[in-house]
Amino acid sequence: MKKQELIHLHGLLSEVRNRFETQTDSTFDLSAYDEQTTRPTSIHHSKNDHREAVLKLANDLTTSMMSEETETVAPHAD
Repeated sequence: MKKQELIHLHGLLSEVRNRFETQTDSTFDLSAYDEQTTRPTSIHHSKNDHREAVLKLANDLTTSMMSEETETVAPHAD
C-alpha cells in the first residue's frame, strides 16, 4: 500500500473513531493509538509510522466495538 493510501485509510479510521465516540456514551480504551504521535494529518511521518498507527487504531476500535456489542446479529444473504 502506498503512503498516500495509508494516510487516507488513517483518516477514514479516525472518522470512524469520532463517529463511534459521538454515537455511544461509553468511554473506550484507545490508549495504544493515543500513545503514538502519528495522526492522519502528520503527512511528514513515515509510511511505517502510518502503518503502525492504522493497525493500532483498527485494533483498538474493534476491541472496543466488540466489548460494546450486546446483541449478536445473525448473518443473512440478500
